[in-house]
Amino acid sequence: KRGIDMENIYDRTALLIGKENLNKLKNSRVAVFGIGGVGGYAVEALARSGIGTIDLFDNDTVSVTNINRQIIATNKTIGLDKVVAAAQRISEINAEIKVNCHNIFFSAETDIDFTDYDYIIDAIDTVTSKIELIVKAKENNIPIISSMGTGNKLNADMLEIADIYKTSVCPLARVMRYELKKRGIKSLKVVYSKEEPIKPKIQTKEFGRHIPASIAFVPAVSGMLLAGEVIKDIINNN
Repeated sequence: KRGIDMENIYDRTALLIGKENLNKLKNSRVAVFGIGGVGGYAVEALARSGIGTIDLFDNDTVSVTNINRQIIATNKTIGLDKVVAAAQRISEINAEIKVNCHNIFFSAETDIDFTDYDYIIDAIDTVTSKIELIVKAKENNIPIISSMGTGNKLNADMLEIADIYKTSVCPLARVMRYELKKRGIKSLKVVYSKEEPIKPKIQTKEFGRHIPASIAFVPAVSGMLLAGEVIKDIINNN
């Protein structure tokens, strides 16, 4: 700990929310699904806000193309499992945070006890997995917040927090509204953008689909907004 008094790292947070609420955060367990551009920044904010236990779900590894927008991606972490890179970063912020790494791709077959969690952050890219995660969270009455599309976007100031059924413009949100309505999901808190998607200047394909363009600050702001809602909901839940 290099001479740092770890008891004091959340002093500024306590000034804002009080020690009782700080203890609520310390005693909370949050699961983050998808540790990429959005999820990585959400994890960062959770750790710096004092969440006591964080579960990380992702089966990908850090690549050089992640460096432009993912906080866990540096020259030193290329090739590492993303959950491992995120766990290492959390330990450098506060080694007392309990981190559970799940190097898996979430699907309907994934066996998880959702009742372990106080809150879930959905930062998954795949529509099928997003829908399955949301359905499972709702079935178990676990609060969940979901990130909509941040690719092909340039204006972070157009990100908003809303219920999925009050969203507009975002193509992913449109698909999610349709699919969730079919499944009887009546509400879902999301972060989404009203910015019209920008056509990439260069068209690149991977696994048969066009790779979305992205930049440093839009996914970052989305991730921070997700974490901010989680923190506020936890401390306001009596």
